Amino acid sequence: MNTLTNKPKRVVVAMSGGVDSSVAAALLKEQGYDVIGISMQLWDYTDGERDRFGSCCSLDDLYDARTVADRLDIPFYVVNFEDAFSKSVVDYFVEGYLKGETPNPCLKCNQILKFETLLKKALELEADFLATGHYARVAHDEDRGRHLLLRGRDLSKDQSYFLFTMTQKQLAKIIFPLGDLTKTDVRKLAKKFGLNVAEKKDSQEICFAPEDYPSFIIKRAGRNIDAKGEIVDLSGNVLGMHKGLYKYTIGQRKGIGVTRGEPLYVLKIDSETNRLVVGPEQGLFSNGLIAKDTNWIGVSFPKTEIEVLAKIRYRHKGIEANVAPLDDKRVEVRFERPEKSVTPGQAVVFYKDDEVIGGGWIER
Repeated sequence: MNTLTNKPKRVVVAMSGGVDSSVAAALLKEQGYDVIGISMQLWDYTDGERDRFGSCCSLDDLYDARTVADRLDIPFYVVNFEDAFSKSVVDYFVEGYLKGETPNPCLKCNQILKFETLLKKALELEADFLATGHYARVAHDEDRGRHLLLRGRDLSKDQSYFLFTMTQKQLAKIIFPLGDLTKTDVRKLAKKFGLNVAEKKDSQEICFAPEDYPSFIIKRAGRNIDAKGEIVDLSGNVLGMHKGLYKYTIGQRKGIGVTRGEPLYVLKIDSETNRLVVGPEQGLFSNGLIAKDTNWIGVSFPKTEIEVLAKIRYRHKGIEANVAPLDDKRVEVRFERPEKSVTPGQAVVFYKDDEVIGGGWIER
């Protein structure tokens, strides 16, 4: 609260229609903030394209968000971010697969839509802060003069991995009301506040994900992308033909289309030669990776080698690693022991205890 004017701080809450963001809004209202609820419309619901996707961002979700806002007696708006979502998230998703990568659209949605586009909208509404229902925490380190991004207390729900791209300016304007709570706490609070979403199931998908993504990619690409190519082993022996590299991901075993005496896994997707490299499971293990476009939060870009805990996917427990600088935005990550299924296009996020110090995008 502003003690000079007694005017409450204004906060815009990104409301998805789920229990997490709904409780976030309720808690902030209870704490005396001037709360405004906003939902993002990301799809043209009349063209049927949304039906191809997972459970987020539906009209039912918008209805639930509005119902919660009415219950809390807060202003509520729906903002149309279809163009930004299409260009920054969906096109990124499609182009990633066409390049032989496995993209992470949820990370891009957080980076571009929530913490750039929506934050800008919040500031236009003269808000002091933007709040979301993420399970993560923000702190300020006076000695370092930096805002810090920390894991959520509920490690089973911690979403700090998805937030590694955040900047100091963004963290200064962000509130994560659920950072110290467990999911059980949140559902109890939803019942306490009388919210209609108290028993609403969590989304099964981490973020947007087409259920039949190859068909979706074909439609979005707008060109013939079914370029057949060779399926080869590590020695270059041709085992068969694939029907388009975008249909595969690192570590995939089922649906490769070739068999041998031992189980075969996708080891590499080579878009330059249009080859799919397959082999035994041990071929999936790597000693390290190269990360590009790194972002550093609690520390500056390292000038010398540092020790971190590296997570190479959301549900990854993390592995001890050394990170060494290559150039202004790229680093080499060397694992303590070989790690399975390092996947280009995904993110590697670096931790020191509970703190996210930075991260980057896996190049190879």
